[in-house]
Amino acid sequence: MINLPTVAYFSMEYAIESDVKLYAGGLGILAGDYLKEACDNNYPVVGIGIKWKQGYGEQLIDWKTGMPYDAYKNRHYEFMEDTGITVTVKICQRDVKVKVWKYNAQNVNNLYLLDTDVEGNDGDARWITGQLYGWFGEERVAQEMVLGIGGVRALRALGFHPTVFHFNEGHALFAGFELLRERMEQRLSFKKAWEMTRKEVVFTTHTPVIQGNESHPIERLIYMGANLGLNKRQLKAIGGDPFNMTVGALRLARKSNAVSQLHMKTANKMWKRVKGRSEIIGITNAIHIPTWVDKEMLRLAENYSSGETQRNMLWERHMQNKKELIEFVEKRAGVRLDPNVLLIGFSRRAAPYKRSNLIFTEKSFIEPLIKENKIQIVFSGKAHPLDDKGKEIISDIVEMTKRYPGNVVFLENYDMEIGKMLTRGADIWLNNPRRPKEASGTSGMKAAMNGVLNVSILDGWWPEVCNHGVNGWQFGNAYQSDNEAKADEHDFKALKNCLMNEVIPTYYNNRNKWIDMMAASINTTRVPFGMKRMLDEYYSRLYSDK
Repeated sequence: MINLPTVAYFSMEYAIESDVKLYAGGLGILAGDYLKEACDNNYPVVGIGIKWKQGYGEQLIDWKTGMPYDAYKNRHYEFMEDTGITVTVKICQRDVKVKVWKYNAQNVNNLYLLDTDVEGNDGDARWITGQLYGWFGEERVAQEMVLGIGGVRALRALGFHPTVFHFNEGHALFAGFELLRERMEQRLSFKKAWEMTRKEVVFTTHTPVIQGNESHPIERLIYMGANLGLNKRQLKAIGGDPFNMTVGALRLARKSNAVSQLHMKTANKMWKRVKGRSEIIGITNAIHIPTWVDKEMLRLAENYSSGETQRNMLWERHMQNKKELIEFVEKRAGVRLDPNVLLIGFSRRAAPYKRSNLIFTEKSFIEPLIKENKIQIVFSGKAHPLDDKGKEIISDIVEMTKRYPGNVVFLENYDMEIGKMLTRGADIWLNNPRRPKEASGTSGMKAAMNGVLNVSILDGWWPEVCNHGVNGWQFGNAYQSDNEAKADEHDFKALKNCLMNEVIPTYYNNRNKWIDMMAASINTTRVPFGMKRMLDEYYSRLYSDK
């Protein structure tokens, strides 16, 4: 690791272990996998995050009404080490103490978490690090001030001197403001300080919908002290008015990356009118293989040839994983699935564009397949606590579990453990977002490396590796339309055709081909979508100042 730049990686959430609730979804999964791989390979990376008192909360189902509801509880993590360091961030004219903890786990020793729930802070200040994504206005700005401003100050106090500051989404932008403040206090001009700060900052953008990119009134940033002395004109030059966190990050970074090759095109199109922004390159997301993938499936696929013995061994191992999933489902939901029936897995955040319930569009299509015991489906997912449409989608699926008991299951309170079981034990992985709104989609990578065949829209990462009928299936032929109803109708028709004419016949009538496809799925994804490739690409294309 000679002369590699040292990196400080800022993220609002980290998924390291399933029961440590510092994560909400894909952003945290990526951040956790990134830190694990950096530890595995001794890369000079330090993670900065927040020690959430409650985390994202649990989302349970009221089984009488079918509606999800959110539950929160205070959590204590005994394994976290008190560094003895406290820094201060001035928020709304008051000094807020920020305690620094070190995350101590077998596979992660490079993560530091910030905490305002400490003696000396008033009640409001202690609650800043209470709930992950709990609010949108002043509370969110306060959280992001702790992450960004507090994060840089914590690094300085810990004695770390990173050469690269990597912002995972716009939440960390105020770290850039702190770097500007440090330089302007050394009597550099705003222009010169910005120029020097840009040399240190890189940025990863995820959200491919403009409305999903956070913005705030400039007056709010000034009133709360997030501006760190920057005036209104200077703030507007960085992030516009209202102040957009993504625009600000794009302008403060020397280089930015999207999280798949298709997302790179989408992001550059989205932000093309932003003058002075950094280049957005494509570095496709990846996964930490030891966390998510059955190493025996990898071993069996590595030297695979389509002989009877090897086919049998690969299939037997897959069936073992499937039976473990079936036992897990029975324990969680009280439903006993059939190991001989095609098992469809679908677990992801319940956002409307992901169309979790697309497969139920036509009763005349789904009902015969279920009554004839041709398919069974396991769903899981959480909606944002304030996303009523997402909660309605979950409610629709819960209704289907009542209509088709024994064949449709919903696992409540989606987390890493559910994701891991499903991406190992399902037969196919269904993915049907409205194109091109899926930035990447790492759950499909996990499934693919476990021999679970992707049946997916050509969105996110899947167009980069899909070989239709060889390592999985695509449906929809990359169709996209601004007319959502038209897009839904087109994609449902394509899904129906793919399932009826290719997936189901292959599963039941051509088992040898299915197993060959499983091996191809593993072997075409294991290297290009392993986190080692992503980290190396970050270093060569994002962190390098060439």
